[in-house]
Amino acid sequence: MKLVIGNKNYSSWSLRPWLLLTQAGIPFEEINVRLFHEGFAAEIARYSPAGKVPVLVDGDVTVWDSLAICEYVAERFPERQLWPADRAARAYARAICAEMHSGFGDLRSQMPMNVTAVLPGMGWNVAVQRDVDRVARIWTDARERHGAGGPFLFGQFSIADAFYAPVVSRFATYGVHLPDAAKPYADFILSLPSMQQWVEAARAERDFVAADEPYRTAPDWDAASGTVR
Repeated sequence: MKLVIGNKNYSSWSLRPWLLLTQAGIPFEEINVRLFHEGFAAEIARYSPAGKVPVLVDGDVTVWDSLAICEYVAERFPERQLWPADRAARAYARAICAEMHSGFGDLRSQMPMNVTAVLPGMGWNVAVQRDVDRVARIWTDARERHGAGGPFLFGQFSIADAFYAPVVSRFATYGVHLPDAAKPYADFILSLPSMQQWVEAARAERDFVAADEPYRTAPDWDAASGTVR
């Protein structure tokens, strides 16, 4: 099984299936495609005509959408129980994954994933705050209704946690203030060894768009901490 992903610093869509496979202990070969490299289009075309990451290749099966990949993995490895066993909880989990997959446009556009940077306050506006409030409400509701069995949204790790992990990363990058009921969940996801592994790999990357992040070329830019000294 192969998973084709983009830069770990920027590709929120790639993080979802990568975290799912890693956290669930499912072996896979990781193939990295540089998003900003001139050869990206030709490279990704080797795996998917859609021209985007992530892509899962499992023998003669190719899946090229993050939600479809997660669904496929859940079917392929039913013993991992990647959706909640309870029917009501499973329906709720699928609904919030679909909402994340298609929604939160203001948050996505104004606070793009940038794992290695620390940019408190950047990108905030009233519309973004509405998205933040909705995410916090989702986490709180899921934990209150279905989270009694453990620290994840539905107690045990599920696809829902993989889908909201990139938002946790965004909130850390932009210093987003979270309600007391939601913050422990975000802190817990950031502390996962699998998330820390992703972050460390992102720090080792050197690709960035200078026009979007001019501070990275500043003499006082500290790559280790993601801040300007």
